Amino acid sequence: MLQSLQQSAAGTRGFTLIELLVVILVIGILAAIAMPTFLTARAKASDATAKALVSLAETTAESIATSYNGSYSKVTAATLKAFEPEISTVRSSTIAWISKATGTANSYAITATAEPTGDTYTISRNANGSMSRTCTVTSVSDRGGCPLATKTKASPAYTW
Repeated sequence: MLQSLQQSAAGTRGFTLIELLVVILVIGILAAIAMPTFLTARAKASDATAKALVSLAETTAESIATSYNGSYSKVTAATLKAFEPEISTVRSSTIAWISKATGTANSYAITATAEPTGDTYTISRNANGSMSRTCTVTSVSDRGGCPLATKTKASPAYTW
């Protein structure tokens, strides 16, 4: 029995160097194809977080107006944070944050910046009550959540 095991082990051979190099090359090619897709997904996730944050801030701004007899003049980043502690108002290199929030008696504008992409998403309420959603991007090749953008930091901004 032991002799038959030794004979079968002696008859097997391992992989050649060429075979191992081919496998490593194939893995490298697959990784090179997958990496840009992964990086694009991270940018889209960052932009989606900024959109969610500015939408939360919009709801909070409406709550502020309810507390102040329908006036949006108290809408600031600090007031948004005070009403809703989940709103991030401090610049960060890893998460979205409210970069600008201003209000008047009957209008407001709130902007969230997506990090690390630097794309911005703004929700505005005009004096007549109409709402607008605009965005700007830092890279046209990776427009993230601002799909209509054709220029970077364009004025006027694009919609989302």
